[in-house]
Amino acid sequence: MNDTVNSWLSKTREELDEIYLNATPGQIPDGDTQGTAILAGSMFAKLVAFFAGVYAWQGKRFDLFCPGGQAGVLVNKITAFSLTFIVAKVYIDKSWLDQKDTIVIDYAKTSFFAKAIRDEIREIEPGVYLGKVWWGKKRILDFALTRKTS
Repeated sequence: MNDTVNSWLSKTREELDEIYLNATPGQIPDGDTQGTAILAGSMFAKLVAFFAGVYAWQGKRFDLFCPGGQAGVLVNKITAFSLTFIVAKVYIDKSWLDQKDTIVIDYAKTSFFAKAIRDEIREIEPGVYLGKVWWGKKRILDFALTRKTS
């Protein structure tokens, strides 16, 4: 696990929000990313991140197709076998947290099961993203994505 992401596992939601609020969108990831679920403020955050990463959600695979890499689609990697499903549109729009630009991962028109979910991510350092998960207009979880290198 990336050192930056590992440090986020011991932060409160407010501390993670501060990091996110001070970041810019950065570049939309292209290709495979490793995901880490972050249960902010929990003494079990590292355990949750480990079990979620092994048994539930491993990350996202981005496919950018618009000129300049400004939009695309992604699929989530689910289960210990990294099966890919749950498609989303990816684009730059305003964050629901602070109304500044962010990378939006929008499931509303692409997934029956996740249509109420919206993710937002910002690049904190090259290839490392901090994300917020919204269920409707309620924030439910934080997460990290790290671009995989070949």
